[in-house]
Amino acid sequence: MRLLFIFVDGIGLGKDQPENPFVSTATPGLSKILDGKRLTMDSAGHFGPAASLLGLDATLGVPGLPQSATGQASIFTGFNAPVYLGRHLNGYPETKLRRLLAAKGLFRQLRKKGCRVNFANAYRPQFFQMLRRGLPGNRYSCSTLVTYYGSLPFYGLNDIKAGRALYMDITNDILKRMKFNVPRITPEEGAGRLLEISKKFDFCLFEYFLSDLAGHMADRAEAARVITVLDRFISALAGGINPKETLLLVSSDHGNLEDLSVGGHTCNPVPALLAGDAGLRRQMETGLKDLTDLLPAIFKALSHK
Repeated sequence: MRLLFIFVDGIGLGKDQPENPFVSTATPGLSKILDGKRLTMDSAGHFGPAASLLGLDATLGVPGLPQSATGQASIFTGFNAPVYLGRHLNGYPETKLRRLLAAKGLFRQLRKKGCRVNFANAYRPQFFQMLRRGLPGNRYSCSTLVTYYGSLPFYGLNDIKAGRALYMDITNDILKRMKFNVPRITPEEGAGRLLEISKKFDFCLFEYFLSDLAGHMADRAEAARVITVLDRFISALAGGINPKETLLLVSSDHGNLEDLSVGGHTCNPVPALLAGDAGLRRQMETGLKDLTDLLPAIFKALSHK
């Protein structure tokens, strides 16, 4: 079984209320795969013919608001990073978390198991100048670091043109505004490209983080735009997989976008949206309770025959 993991930064399962843009924005794609339900707290526990939705604890037993560095480190290592660090840490991993990611990063663990793995995000040219210096300092995300420590290649703009990678906004709109010569694509075209990329690997990861930025902006128009892109992208992925060959997993590190009245992170559970084989989804449900359970669930899915 292959697994395609879409990591969406900063989305929780919020209440059915006007402050939640997952309620106020039309999401026909997600509603279709969730049998008419929305991506909200009330839908957690749903198990349907196409997809399942679970709510995962992102606080991990540590007081305070969940944050990006420790949340992502927990997802990408299977270890409770807030407990390990003694607090939630926002932004980028510091030295102690970097050591954890180097030793226990998911790409390194999966490669040891003989899996073919891939990080499908493309980077701008400036990144490769920094890469030649070995990624010094503490200004790199967990996904970048586990890719680096896992000895995987990083993709650039030529890989976007060749269909080997996607930019983080899916559509290349940001790159076009920066005057880079890349094609503008639709969310559905992005999904199609990612599905083709993922067929070459046992495990493929793609990260989208404009959702967290939109939550911090608390801008309804930008939130609606981001959610519409995600709705079209995720539903196209779910509709395009062969459920006997690929499991689609969508999850996040902490809440944010689901409550625009806050303008910051929340303690809401985060989604674990699973699309694919019903039997495998049912097997995985019992072990998915918090962020640290995602990596063991990935191992289980990849070993499924």
